[in-house]
Amino acid sequence: MELLDQWHPVEDGYRQMMPAEDDSASMQRYRQLSNLERELFSWWCTLIFRPEGPGFGSPGMFGKLMGKSSEPSMSGAMSGFLECLEKVDTALTSTKGPWFFDWADHPTMIDFIYVSHVERMLASAAFWKGLDLRSDKYQQQFPALNAWLDAFEKRECYLAFKSDYYTNVKDIPPQYGPGYDGGFEDERILFQKNISGKESWSLPLSFDDELQPLYKGPPLPLCVLKAAGISGDNGELASEGTSYEKAEPEQMAEACRQMAGWKLASNGSAVAKFAARGGPKGSRNPRKGFGAELADPYAMSDERLIPAVEIALKSVCVSLLAQGGPSAHDAALNEMKENLQTQISKDEARDVASSLAYLRDRVGVPRDLPLASARQFRAHLNAAIDVLH
Repeated sequence: MELLDQWHPVEDGYRQMMPAEDDSASMQRYRQLSNLERELFSWWCTLIFRPEGPGFGSPGMFGKLMGKSSEPSMSGAMSGFLECLEKVDTALTSTKGPWFFDWADHPTMIDFIYVSHVERMLASAAFWKGLDLRSDKYQQQFPALNAWLDAFEKRECYLAFKSDYYTNVKDIPPQYGPGYDGGFEDERILFQKNISGKESWSLPLSFDDELQPLYKGPPLPLCVLKAAGISGDNGELASEGTSYEKAEPEQMAEACRQMAGWKLASNGSAVAKFAARGGPKGSRNPRKGFGAELADPYAMSDERLIPAVEIALKSVCVSLLAQGGPSAHDAALNEMKENLQTQISKDEARDVASSLAYLRDRVGVPRDLPLASARQFRAHLNAAIDVLH
């Protein structure tokens, strides 16, 4: 870490990432923040990857018989995790800007160290514990932490490595072990349905996502927003440093669809071959397996199914690329439905649907698309799957 600024000096146009060596106060703060990050990581592991103990504040069976309140209780692990987040929020509150250091108007190394794990914490706490740290309740409890996240999301560079909750909850278990269900059960069940796509990857999509804010900053690369003629909430065309929550919903939806369509069209044959692993003669793997549920880099495609899968994906692509507002998109969806019904034989329909589902479940954010575009792609794949079924 200490060599980072030597290798990439400010004099060459780089941003300062570490405190200056002669700034003893900043170096001490850096070490304290690093220790706090490790403490937060430890509480997160305790909360997510171990069964939760009894909750504090629970009235118990005797208390219930005596008529005491049965409000949701909180385990010691949950309390410890939230208390540690309070410390992080306090550390951020102590600076004038959104970052951990006042001497920088940009995120520094300690910000990047934190955000890589906080991003995983947001996803895993929602999925396994029913804890939405971006909700209005926790924005009030942790205002500086949420302002810090907002500041990251307003930067286009963050879009390049920001993942979504689905991708995170799929890639966390192979790295850390399985997460344990617990926390707030009613919310957890709702959040799991949302994150897994059971109730969130269907057309028509809502403008924003209920759990993962899409428009706190640029939801797509600035070049895509510029091509679509979309301005930020500051009134400037395709700019960073601002939110896009006031964007015209259909214009934004069309831009998100078209980005997915562009990516699919640019590599369609290879995507079709990959998706065909989901056919009945696909996914046979002559080499070793992997711990990640959806990872199978050596899987084989169902070769006989590739032409039909490519036909289906072309129809999906046309629906994604439709221009001209809601009526044009509806017409493209109807055309997709007709093409799938006439060009895919009944004998192949179920296997093609299985291939599209295989692809849908492996759309990674940000590897393949940013979330605002990926949710459109997943939802259009589901629309095609419904027709084929």
